[in-house]
Amino acid sequence: MIFVALDPGAVAEAPPPPSLVDAIGVPVESVWRTPLDHLALLDSPAAVAAAVPAIDALPALDARGLIVTAPGGDGVDFTSRFFAPAIGIPEDSVTGSAHASLGPFWAARLGKTSLRARQASARGGDVELRVEDDVVHVGGPAVTVSHGLLVV
Repeated sequence: MIFVALDPGAVAEAPPPPSLVDAIGVPVESVWRTPLDHLALLDSPAAVAAAVPAIDALPALDARGLIVTAPGGDGVDFTSRFFAPAIGIPEDSVTGSAHASLGPFWAARLGKTSLRARQASARGGDVELRVEDDVVHVGGPAVTVSHGLLVV
């Protein structure tokens, strides 16, 4: 479980940068700004899955990356994907830091503080969130890909 402190007002609706809406490749309902990323609200999980962002256009945006999200999904409260080619990640499989912003965003809209989410990348993953004031608890199943010992 990851604990992330976040200013609850840190996700705010914002005018999209000129090329953002066209770069996403599907209709966008609204655009928001998180402390690190642009967030595009779409109308359905199918639209999230269908999004094919112009990866070459995203690094020009003044943000780490782009989150696309929509309410619902198969057994979850919301679905998302995360793209960050500016930092060498065309699409991330499952992104805890993006969910630190998505938690309060969806908690406010859905009126609940415990949420289930699905990141619909090719590998995909499920995320459990609990929003408590200015802290977001992010957790879910994980696989250890490396193990080491730090000697100082």
